[in-house]
Amino acid sequence: MFDYKNIEAFAMVILEGGFEKAAHKLHLTQSAISQRVRLLEDTYGHVLLKRSTPPEATEAGLPLLVHYRQVKQLEEDFLLSAKKTTGSRFASISIGLNADTLATWFLSSIEELLRNNNIVLDIHVDDQERTHELMKDGKVWGCITTRKRPLQGCKSEFLGTVRYGIFATEEFQKTWFENGLTLESLEHAPMARYNRKDDLNSRMFSLLLKKQPMNPPTFFLPSTEIYGIFVANGLCYGIIPDQQSRPLENAGEIINLSPQHSVDVDLYWHSWNLKSEIIETFNLHFIRNAKTILQFHQPQ
Repeated sequence: MFDYKNIEAFAMVILEGGFEKAAHKLHLTQSAISQRVRLLEDTYGHVLLKRSTPPEATEAGLPLLVHYRQVKQLEEDFLLSAKKTTGSRFASISIGLNADTLATWFLSSIEELLRNNNIVLDIHVDDQERTHELMKDGKVWGCITTRKRPLQGCKSEFLGTVRYGIFATEEFQKTWFENGLTLESLEHAPMARYNRKDDLNSRMFSLLLKKQPMNPPTFFLPSTEIYGIFVANGLCYGIIPDQQSRPLENAGEIINLSPQHSVDVDLYWHSWNLKSEIIETFNLHFIRNAKTILQFHQPQ
């Protein structure tokens, strides 16, 4: 039988990002946290924690972390029922989002739910091709991802499609693309990328030219808001989603450099297949609103 105090110490080291932070969270000394983790590993018979910065669960430790998070979620359900008499209990739920979703339409999809329920969010941000790894690692119970097939023990739901176009200011177009979006012009014009994992530029180039420009000057801008500001200020061109580009385009701040070309990204919502009132309430509200907001079509 495992001691849940030891499991909690192990989980907090990962979730809080270190032994010292876990100790502060649990109101213990750092040595007490280390001792509990060692006892758990001795009981389990495996190394459960990578002593990296930040610490991560080993392959043997991941199932234990997921188990802990699921048990805690069910505890949250039970304790949240006390709000009917006290009104003071809040449930914290962890979800994984891509930056574009968080910066554009996510809040409008769940604002009513948050106003009417005692829920706070612990949001983790990663690229939409990698957010499901957060679920696999036990860090979140739900995520938006481009992955269609759910992980074991999880379920998925198609939300809709986000359309991306290639945008710049009119002045930027005159300066850099006077003769159109040619391979030569795209190799010299400064462009924006969210980070080095972002492949939207490459997908757009394949549509435009069937080939990739070599070493174009690139701004790496890991913030959707800053990304849009750089493009709207004429410093570069960028690949921007409809939800962000539409108001800027309507205001005359940017133009679509190639309206006939767009990259469509299908988004799915994945969550634990757990009988949790909090999860089911969030899923019902969020999925319904997300499908209303997003351009909806059935993926092929």
